[in-house]
Amino acid sequence: MEWILASASPRRKQLFKRIVRRFEVIPAKGEEKAEDWESPSELVMTLAEQKAREVSLLPEAKGKAVLGSDTVVVYNGEVLGKPKDEADAKRMLTMLSGKAHQVYTGVCIIAPNGMRAKGAQSTDVYFCKLTDEKIDKYIASGSPMDKAGAYGIQDGGIVRRIRGSYSNVVGLPCRLVRKLKKHVEKVGQ
Repeated sequence: MEWILASASPRRKQLFKRIVRRFEVIPAKGEEKAEDWESPSELVMTLAEQKAREVSLLPEAKGKAVLGSDTVVVYNGEVLGKPKDEADAKRMLTMLSGKAHQVYTGVCIIAPNGMRAKGAQSTDVYFCKLTDEKIDKYIASGSPMDKAGAYGIQDGGIVRRIRGSYSNVVGLPCRLVRKLKKHVEKVGQ
């Protein structure tokens, strides 16, 4: 089965290479919209499915499986996506400093025959206490600007510990993707 990753994220690409050796990258470009959702898991699955569906409808996707994924950070019921600007990144990092939150990633695979397999995973993340100086320096590096919750676990020095999947926090829960891939390959030809 030929595969397409519907994401421009270099981190997702790196993780997906652990699961599928050869694939194309065709990022979804549409606006992410999910207005009626009851849980963060439902939200990320809906957004992942939108991305996978958009790319699966392209002529170059014909006959290929497409994987879409979306990640959000949730703190005290507030969903944190990518920061709008540096001030928003500072707000998020200050809010998360020294506290626990959850990271949710949704995955949707659309098989060549149109069958969909989707799921979501959550991981508890415990932040280090961050000084204003550390936050400002991190924001100045540019790294937080394209990440949900304004941070990347792989950047180091921000996360104290996690409970759950590390790859989920990076943006692609590998165990879940393997499970969905196996299902799609079995029944989605």
